[in-house]
Amino acid sequence: MNGKATTTRTRLERGRSALGPALELVHTGRAPTRAVLTAELGVTRATAGAVAAELEALGLIRVDSRPGAAAGSQGRPSHRLAVDDTGPVVLAAQVHADGFRAALVGLGGRIVATAPGCVTVQADPAQVLGEVVEAGATLLRESGRRCVGAGLAVPSAVAEPEGTALNPLHLAWPAGAPVRDIFAQRVAAAGIRGPAFTGNDVNLAALAEHRHGAGRGAQHLLCVATGHRGVGGALVLDGRLHTGSSGLALEVGHLTVNPEGRPCHCGSRGCLDVEADPLAFLTTTGREPGPEVSLLQQSRDLLRGEYDDPAVRGAAAELIDRLGLGLAGLVNILNPDRIILGGLHRELLEADPERLRAVVADRSLWGRSGGVPILSCTLDHNSLVGAAELAWQPVLDDPLAALA
Repeated sequence: MNGKATTTRTRLERGRSALGPALELVHTGRAPTRAVLTAELGVTRATAGAVAAELEALGLIRVDSRPGAAAGSQGRPSHRLAVDDTGPVVLAAQVHADGFRAALVGLGGRIVATAPGCVTVQADPAQVLGEVVEAGATLLRESGRRCVGAGLAVPSAVAEPEGTALNPLHLAWPAGAPVRDIFAQRVAAAGIRGPAFTGNDVNLAALAEHRHGAGRGAQHLLCVATGHRGVGGALVLDGRLHTGSSGLALEVGHLTVNPEGRPCHCGSRGCLDVEADPLAFLTTTGREPGPEVSLLQQSRDLLRGEYDDPAVRGAAAELIDRLGLGLAGLVNILNPDRIILGGLHRELLEADPERLRAVVADRSLWGRSGGVPILSCTLDHNSLVGAAELAWQPVLDDPLAALA
């Protein structure tokens, strides 16, 4: 083989090995131009151009070869890169205590279509997941888009590698329900191609926020959130979820923040899970939860519309103090460089940011040394987007193999 052919083959192999890293850079918005892609990959301009062209040929990204030069820039403007809005999608689904939602999600974390489901979740996971997948299959038929995988977010620790939901207490599902197997079976039965994945909802929210939202750029990102019931936590280290040896890390809901507090379903008392969730907030305000809308929405409505009511303001202060104690303990153990809060916790932070930050700073060593940024999650439906990230990961790892 002559030298020119060898060089061409070497360049092709190098370019193909860079397809996954390049796609992830565009997917997460870290390579908006070909010049940035070249620098991030550490390859030649020609190799970066070949990589971008192949990703475009696969229908994953678009290359704009006629961009205008940025203000103050010198030299020839670089091609702009963006995900292809008409490209493949994944099916993402979330199940929670007040219902479920299915969605189609493209690269870049963009939700293409959604289908809210029932408001009552049955005690049989097979029935519920069948309805979830049916809703997703309907979206796919209506869209005519190619689907390359499916991801599911559940409000439970999910044990690895078996994919069982260990504690879906707020769903009344049996402990140890094989949710990944059930979900995968329903996906295959619906004729949806690609692998199926399942994960804890807060873990997936943290992954989505790290790639597309308030967690971008953090090296050690701590996420704590309360959605419809209970409190969850997640840690992202260097871009990867830290799930522990078997998927059960960061079960922060069972940190004790009030030793004489409410009984917890885990058998303890005063856990964050029952001291800082929407039901705790409504109970502390003296309001009787109603059946019309979710507990989370009722809590949000009170905070946004009746914060001047002393009972509402006092309840918010009490939950902020409990949450702050929990966050301070986590800061002492984990030393994150950023904390993001979701669900009702985001609303509490926005209601009185100085109070929460003061509690964390006062109770934590690292808080005293300069403070840890505490921010609100910014993505709508971040657990759904995170479920989609699970399904997109094989494509990000090896686009050619995943799309073959």
